[in-house]
Amino acid sequence: MKAKHLFLIILACVLASCGGGRKLSGPFEVWERTVITMSDSVMYVNVVSDFEDSLSLRAPSRDLSDEELQSDLYTMLAHKMLCTVQSPQQGGVGLAAPQVGIRRRIVALQRLDKEGEPFEVYPNLHILEHLGDTVRGPEGCLSIPGKRGIVPRSEGVIVRWTDPQTLQTVTDTIHGFTAIIFQHETDHLDGVLYTDRAESVFDNPEWEAERAPYAAEGAYDKPRWLRGGEY
Repeated sequence: MKAKHLFLIILACVLASCGGGRKLSGPFEVWERTVITMSDSVMYVNVVSDFEDSLSLRAPSRDLSDEELQSDLYTMLAHKMLCTVQSPQQGGVGLAAPQVGIRRRIVALQRLDKEGEPFEVYPNLHILEHLGDTVRGPEGCLSIPGKRGIVPRSEGVIVRWTDPQTLQTVTDTIHGFTAIIFQHETDHLDGVLYTDRAESVFDNPEWEAERAPYAAEGAYDKPRWLRGGEY
């Protein structure tokens, strides 16, 4: 049996049983539904060293429709992205949907500029304008483990996204390191990695050491159902 057919069968079983028989709504594509429902609360994060993963990381993402934004599947995906970026084995400040195999303009990131520094999800995220001077600083990426780079970024940005409750467009002006996070994650939505912009890239042995115990437990292993899949 071909892998694609097997995925469809698994998907049908999952959708039929998820939530005690409650149907998950929303016209996401079949592969997206599979990834969203089959993934654990901490999702597998694509890495550049894997060929299939790199296809997802390099592909441009598209916006969600109003129906998709107000679906159970979007709610599930947003929750899992938040769990993933905040998990001890990842410990990031931002995560974009392409990093978990979903080519949609969704970002989960930490608002370090807000009281309590909460993690929030931004669907249909776009940068409208870059502001201020160019600043240079170190960046890393969950999809490029063990590396860091010095990247030039704008000091501020004006962004817009869609509120999934009201379906209204929201804009915000952001400065400082949070603006850097927004730029890094929005790049992911366009298939751009920080290494494309970096003035230099170097090994980060400290990060490797931090991840080593989780790697020994298989925390970064690609799930069997994802191997050989289509993106």
